[in-house]
Amino acid sequence: MLLCPLDYRYGRKEIKNIFSEENRLLTQLKVEAALSRAHAKLGNIPAAAAKEITKKANLRSVSNDRVKEIEAETKHDVMAVVKALSEQCGDAGRYVHLGATSNDIIDTASAMQIMEGLDLLDKDLDKLIATLAGIAERHRNTLMVGRTHGQFAIPTTFGFKVAGFLSEVMRHKERLAEMRKRVCVGKMSGAIGTGAALGPKVLEIQDIVMEDLGLGVEEAATQIVCRDRYAELVSTLSIICTSCERYSTEIRNLQRSEIMEVAEAFDVKKQVGSSTMAQKRNPVISENICGLSRIVRAFVTPALEDMVLWHERDLTNSSAERFILPHVFVLTDEILVKMEQVFAGLVVYDKNMLRNIESANGLIMAEPVMITLVSKGMGRQDAHEIVRSSSMKAEDQGRSFKEMLLKDKQVSKLMTKAELDKVMDPHNYVGKAPELTDKVVARAKKMAKPKKK
Repeated sequence: MLLCPLDYRYGRKEIKNIFSEENRLLTQLKVEAALSRAHAKLGNIPAAAAKEITKKANLRSVSNDRVKEIEAETKHDVMAVVKALSEQCGDAGRYVHLGATSNDIIDTASAMQIMEGLDLLDKDLDKLIATLAGIAERHRNTLMVGRTHGQFAIPTTFGFKVAGFLSEVMRHKERLAEMRKRVCVGKMSGAIGTGAALGPKVLEIQDIVMEDLGLGVEEAATQIVCRDRYAELVSTLSIICTSCERYSTEIRNLQRSEIMEVAEAFDVKKQVGSSTMAQKRNPVISENICGLSRIVRAFVTPALEDMVLWHERDLTNSSAERFILPHVFVLTDEILVKMEQVFAGLVVYDKNMLRNIESANGLIMAEPVMITLVSKGMGRQDAHEIVRSSSMKAEDQGRSFKEMLLKDKQVSKLMTKAELDKVMDPHNYVGKAPELTDKVVARAKKMAKPKKK
C-alpha cells in the first residue's frame, strides 16, 4: 500500500533514485570501502583485504533484504550493513568498519547523496535561467502596468518584470555553489570526533577517505557532522522554492479573468479545467508549485531543531532527517522543473496589457506629470497636490485624468495639450527598464557559457 504522495504522485525518477533506499545502502557501502582503502594505503590492513571489501561493496553482494534481516535481530541499521558486508568478504570481513562509528558512515554517505542532489538541482536552475532569459529578452519592450498594493502604479515592461525573476534565480545558483563547501562534508573521526579508535593516523585516514569520495572534512566533529550544515541546506532550498511560489503567485494573479495578461499553457483538445465548469482554464501548475513550496518550508523548523542535540549527540535528529532530506530534495526538483515548464509555455497577452493600461484613464501617468511640472518651475509639493487632487476628481467623476489636468489653470499655463500628450504616453515612461533587462540577460548568458578548463 502506497501512503506518501512522493511514491505515487510527485517526484522525478532521477532525484528519487538518489535518495532511494537502495542508493542509501550503496553509498554507505562505498564509504565502508573507502575507509578500508585508506587503512590499506597507510599500512593498517592488508591491501588484499581492502581490495576484497571494495569488490563486495555493492548491491549484488549486499542486498537490502539481507540488511533488513540482520537489523531485525540487532536493532541497529549501520551494524546490519557492517555485518552484511563482512559476511561477504571472508577473512577480509574482520577489517570492515575498523575504527569507525555509525555516523562516520551515515553522515558521509548522506553528504554523497546531497552532493549528487545538488548537481541535479543546479541543472534545473540552469534550464530555468535559460528560459527566463529568453522571455525577458523577447519582452524587453512589452509595455504593461506595474502594480503596488494590488493597485495600478506606473508603466513597466514585462521583460523587466521577468528580469527580476531571472536575477533572483541566478542568485540561487550562486547560493548552491557557495553552500557546497559547507554541506558536502563527511567525517571519519570515530565515536565523539576525537579519532581515538582510528589510531595515530586518523587525520590522514579522514583526509584520504574524503578526497576519495570527493567531499570536504568536518574539522571539529562531535559524533556527527554538525547540523548547522543541514539547516543551511534546507533553508536555502526552501528559499529557492519560495521564489518559485512568488513567480507562480504573480502568474496566477496576472491570469485572473479580469486581468488576463499572461496564462499557463492549456491543451484545448484534451485538458480539463473543471469537472463542472467546462469553460475553466485554471493555473493549476502554478497553484501546485505554491502548495508544494509550503511543504518544503515546513521542513525548515525540524532542520533547525536538529541542530540542538545533547552533548556530543543524541538520536532525535535521525528519524527527522529520514523525512527531511529526501522530501526537500525531491520536492525542490519537482518545483523547479514545473516552474520551468510554466515559463516555457507561458502565453503573453500584450494587447490585454495595453488594454489594462488604457483602462486607467491616464491615472498611471500622475508621476511623470508631477515631475514635468517641477521641471517647469513649480514646487514639488505644489505639483504633487495638483496632480493628487486632479486624479481624485477624475476617478470620482469617471473622467480622464488628462481632461481634469487641462482644466487646471496652473497646469495649462505651464504645459500645452501636445506636451501633456507626450508626457502622458506610457511608452515614454519606462525609464531604463529595457536596458536593465539587457544587462540581466547578458549576465545570464555569460553564466550559461561553459567555463574554460
